[in-house]
Amino acid sequence: MQMGADFVLLIACEDRKGIVAAVANSIASQDCNIVESSQYGDTNSGRFFMRVAIACADNTTTESFSAAFMSVAAAFQLDWQIHDLRKKLRAMIMVSQGGHCLNDLLYRTSTARLPMDVTSIVSNHVNWQRRAEHEGIPFHHLPITPETKLDQEAKLLAMVEEQKVDLIILARYMQVLSDQLCRKLDGRVINIHHSFLPGFKGAKPYHRAYERGVKMVGATAHYVTPDLDEGPIITQDVSIVDHADTVEDLIAQGQDTESRVLARAVKLHLEHRVMLNGNRTIVFK
Repeated sequence: MQMGADFVLLIACEDRKGIVAAVANSIASQDCNIVESSQYGDTNSGRFFMRVAIACADNTTTESFSAAFMSVAAAFQLDWQIHDLRKKLRAMIMVSQGGHCLNDLLYRTSTARLPMDVTSIVSNHVNWQRRAEHEGIPFHHLPITPETKLDQEAKLLAMVEEQKVDLIILARYMQVLSDQLCRKLDGRVINIHHSFLPGFKGAKPYHRAYERGVKMVGATAHYVTPDLDEGPIITQDVSIVDHADTVEDLIAQGQDTESRVLARAVKLHLEHRVMLNGNRTIVFK
């Protein structure tokens, strides 16, 4: 989290002169201070993106800030959001049988490295029920079959609404969400997968990559869309493979990379550092 900041202001609009000055003047007029400011102008789309971390007076609320900022937003036709960093986002974690990402997320949350409240853990298996209970987090078992998929997704959506979930993290959840559910949760679901795609799809990708003699393993974290594993990428990373590494070594490296990349993507989202630009993302570090 940005030290000393209370709010984060996100702005996207057609690029033109005077935007930064107008935004800064509006913030100063409200007796607020800019702690951090990042901006990017995309020459291809002609769009301008800006993230501003703001320290405010104790009596400033997102509602009062928004009311005062409205004239600037209208003048420059801004697409904008104001977020209160003092309120943690509420996250649901979904997992199947592999627990490396889940365990990493829970540890980082418990040590305040990820500023979020985990509302529940949802799985199509029961492998991690005891882990959830140990953490005092509600666990929901939603087994999926072709016949029950739509009913279970309806239950999932009801839980999202009941728990007021801001973010869903697919921590190696191995079921494909329906197009309908993806659209309803657009921009609120982050997924992680190995970076062998599209070369090694399906079962045992690490075994097939080993047979082909790959020299690196990696992971990709992205927002979920109806296009399977093709949503806007948030972050990626790789680790180097040695010729003496076994399949088990590759799998271990891949799991470590997946955990690290997913945690990084979640943190960027929680701190409101990611903005969509068509099929791409703007990520303010």
